[in-house]
Amino acid sequence: MTDDHSSFRHLGPRELDLALQDARRHTLALFDALAAAGYGEAAQVPHLPILNLPLWELGHIAWFAEWFVLREALSSKPGDAVKPSLQARADDWFDSNTVAHGTRWALALPDPVAIKEYCGEVLDQVRDRLAHTPDEDAALYPFRLVLAHEDMHGEALLYTLQTLGAAAPAAIAAMAANVGVAPACAEIACAGDFLRGGDQSRGFVFDNEKQAAPCRVAPFAIDAGLVSNSAYLAFMRDGGYQCPVYWSDAGRAWLALEQRVAPRYWQREAAGDAWRTNCFGSAATLDPAEPVRHVSLYEAQAYCSWAGRRLPTEEEWECAAGSGQPGFRWGELWEWTASPFHPYAGFAPDRYLEYSAPYFGSRQVLRGASFATPMRLRSPHFRNFYTPGRDDIFSGFRTCAL
Repeated sequence: MTDDHSSFRHLGPRELDLALQDARRHTLALFDALAAAGYGEAAQVPHLPILNLPLWELGHIAWFAEWFVLREALSSKPGDAVKPSLQARADDWFDSNTVAHGTRWALALPDPVAIKEYCGEVLDQVRDRLAHTPDEDAALYPFRLVLAHEDMHGEALLYTLQTLGAAAPAAIAAMAANVGVAPACAEIACAGDFLRGGDQSRGFVFDNEKQAAPCRVAPFAIDAGLVSNSAYLAFMRDGGYQCPVYWSDAGRAWLALEQRVAPRYWQREAAGDAWRTNCFGSAATLDPAEPVRHVSLYEAQAYCSWAGRRLPTEEEWECAAGSGQPGFRWGELWEWTASPFHPYAGFAPDRYLEYSAPYFGSRQVLRGASFATPMRLRSPHFRNFYTPGRDDIFSGFRTCAL
């Protein structure tokens, strides 16, 4: 739901400069929101595999920009930086290749003021470098990469705010509360040929979108919008969480482990069958018309089994999103697909070696975007990917006819 001119993939030096500043303001606002809730220091942040330590994440964002732009790294492999860091111990603290997730809480990190100063110094020098960079795709590649990296970490910081029940900045909270109304039972018919991965002759392309290839999709019917809370409630009221026949073997194992009887942030009202949901620490009555959110792949699959529907493949989703049909809405929540995360034919990792390759075969593809995804990052070709049990992310789903 973005065009060529607003996508980060095609921004020139001047527009990139503004976008990098915007991304940093957003990052700092999210960190400050976490700090205001008591999560600015390591001791207060729970050790969860789905969370990063916010102070570490702030430093890592600046380190990544320094690594690929200022230090002119040939790849993300440790030792591939040509120049030294502005911070003597930056590699020891912030390189995600060498600093295991579980060890980040024990690092003797600088305090927030010092890390913010490091962030500021890096951004100032990146902007100065950008001002002297030609408007050419190869030259702008590292700047576009670090912008996308910071934008993705910004959304991850919002997952952290949601997980910890902390208040988000007012503008984000308003967007989250107004995701939109899911269309009632509207379907779109699609079929045909399209270029999977899009035009890759110019601009920035993520490695897992390569190589672009003609793709033919057989006729299918897909929901115009996401499955609503009311539709999902019908599944629940019909015993969806209690009936094992709707769940895959992996789904039943997840259900037993999580002891889930409803989506992650739903709580039943004290009386009756009404539900409330929690968004950034604020509880509200569940809106039946809104898309169901914070559901795992297993829950989406179980609903489809109950409803006599199926999830779209990622190729079907991309075909529908690029069809130009105005009724097909996307960009409110990330959408689970039926496709495991695998490389396209001809895949080769780009300079950020660990962006995709380590996760092939162990993740599931989500398509689209969420309310928390910056407009400049949105693309019908973007392949997001998470483990099937993740429901802390801003995820929903739509279905296809069998």
